[in-house]
Amino acid sequence: MRIKRVLSAVFLLLFFVLISIGGITGVYAAQSRVFDDADLFTTKEKEEFESTIQSMQQEMNMDVVIATTQDTGGKSAKDYAENFYIERKFGKGSDYRGVLFLIDMDNREMYILPVGKMNRFLTDKRWNAILDDAYEAISGGEYAACARIYLDGVIKYYRAGIPGGQYNYDKETGKISVYRSIEWYEAALAILAAAAAAAAVCGGVTSQYSMKKERGRARVALLAYRANCEFSYSAQNDNLINKTITHVIVPRNNGGNGGSGGGMSSGGRSTTHTSSGRTMGGGGRKF
Repeated sequence: MRIKRVLSAVFLLLFFVLISIGGITGVYAAQSRVFDDADLFTTKEKEEFESTIQSMQQEMNMDVVIATTQDTGGKSAKDYAENFYIERKFGKGSDYRGVLFLIDMDNREMYILPVGKMNRFLTDKRWNAILDDAYEAISGGEYAACARIYLDGVIKYYRAGIPGGQYNYDKETGKISVYRSIEWYEAALAILAAAAAAAAVCGGVTSQYSMKKERGRARVALLAYRANCEFSYSAQNDNLINKTITHVIVPRNNGGNGGSGGGMSSGGRSTTHTSSGRTMGGGGRKF
C-alpha cells in the first residue's frame, strides 16, 4: 500500500514537471523573434540574436525581428517581408511599431522593413546606411555578421533619436506627415498662455456679474431724469466717397511633386505606404 502511494506521488510530480516544461517552452516559442528558415545561423548565433533582441525590445518598446528564407513562393522580398510581419502579428501598440530584417536567399536580397513609429527613426537615409554597412558581409556569405550589423544599426539610430525635420511621405497618396516634437520651453509657454486666457475669461465673468456698468448707467439715468434732460435725434447718411481695390498675385509653388515628397529635403524623409492598417517603409539591396 505504501509503495503504491510513493509511486502515485512520483507520477504526480513528473506530471507537474512536464506541464511546467511545456509551459516554459510555449512562452519561449511565443517570444521568439529569430526565424531562420534558410538555416543560415548556428544555434549559438540564434540564441545570441534572441538575447540581443529582448534587450532592444525592453529599451525601445518596439518589436525587432530577423527572418531568413530559401523560398518566397514567387513573392518579392518586399511582399514576403510585409506578409511575414502581418501574418505573424508582430509589432507593439496600436501602430504595430517595429522592424523586420529579411535575408531572402531566393531573390538574393536583404530587406529592412520599418513599421509604425520606427519609420520616424529609420529614415530612408538611415536604413540605406545599414544596408551599405551589411553589404560586404552578406556578399561574403557572413550572414550572422550581417544580422549583427542590422541589430547594431537599429539600436544606434534609435538612440540617436528622430532626426530634425523628419517626415513620412506616403508614396501612394502623396500625403506628408511631419514629425513635430514639443520642447520643454514650448510646453511652458503653452501652459502660461492657457493660464492667461483662463484668467482673462474669469475676470470678464466676474466683472459682468459685479454689474458695475449697470450701476453707473442707473446713476446717469437718475441725474438725467432730475435735470429733465431731453434727447433729439437727427438723421444721418453715410456716403461712399472713395473705393480702393488691391490685387495680389499669389505665386504657384512648382518646386515639388509627388515623386519628390513635395519638394522637401530628403535627408529626414521616410517613404512609406499603408498595408493592413500598418504604415510600412524601408527597402532592400540585392547581393
